Amino acid sequence: MGNAVRYDGKHKCQPWLVEELGRFADFIPYCPEMAIGLGVPRGPIELHGDPAQPRARGVVAPSLDVTDALHTCGGEVSTGLVDVAGYIFKSKSPSCGVARVKVRLDNGKIVRKGRGVYAAAIISHCPNLPVVDEGNLNDSVTRENYVIRLYVWQRWLVLLQQGINAARLLDFHVRHKYLIMAHSRAACRRMEQLLSQFKGADPENVIPAYANELMIALQRRVSPARHVNVLRYIISRLKKRLATSDTQELLESIESYRRGDVPLIESLRLLRHQFNLHPDDCIDMQWYLWPYPDDLDLRSYI
Repeated sequence: MGNAVRYDGKHKCQPWLVEELGRFADFIPYCPEMAIGLGVPRGPIELHGDPAQPRARGVVAPSLDVTDALHTCGGEVSTGLVDVAGYIFKSKSPSCGVARVKVRLDNGKIVRKGRGVYAAAIISHCPNLPVVDEGNLNDSVTRENYVIRLYVWQRWLVLLQQGINAARLLDFHVRHKYLIMAHSRAACRRMEQLLSQFKGADPENVIPAYANELMIALQRRVSPARHVNVLRYIISRLKKRLATSDTQELLESIESYRRGDVPLIESLRLLRHQFNLHPDDCIDMQWYLWPYPDDLDLRSYI
């Protein structure tokens, strides 16, 4: 966020977060190392021992061990995340890194197989919360994937606040169906099986299972081939209403995207235009075509 809270008294501002996503999201800046009293500047820490359960110790002062403090901090913070849409962690950090954090093994060798102690606690307590390393947001596909998960999870939180019944859950699923299909058709089928069980099963079991399937599916990167499959599926709803030349234009646009000649947004703009001319109630409600504010312009880069 640009706050000078690093161990060396500097910051690691991520411009896209502040300047672009910041137009649509409210941020809650938080530094767990400061929260446990390490201060700024401070001696650096690093992960030691077993990469699956490392200890966070001082680099200059190895006797300093803040593992338990960071883990407790994460557990306490997680209780306040029930209405938060996502968490963006500092990459490579021994407290906050989500993946590939350096761990010093007992033999002195360094491997990139760790997860920050604080981040591990948050993820353990909030397994469906969308999380990402801020460094990974430099990848256009990861960035778009994360923003989609933010908006889907925010809509899920609203649904929880309203109270979930069979009709509301079905409506949520229908609106997200093509988006889910792009990530995983198998997951979509499993979720529909859960929906079919809603009336005859305990909702307290079905709802968490559905949320878990939803967020695991959305973590999958969507390849151009998967996008093409969904786009062709959507076009099939228009064929009887379109002139042959318009259908051909759409198919040629999708083929250009598949080859990598144009970004995804070009095909989507054509589709949106045709559905404006030929409205379709099912398509109008699909979040796949409008997953987040257009001003973020993320599909111009994938």
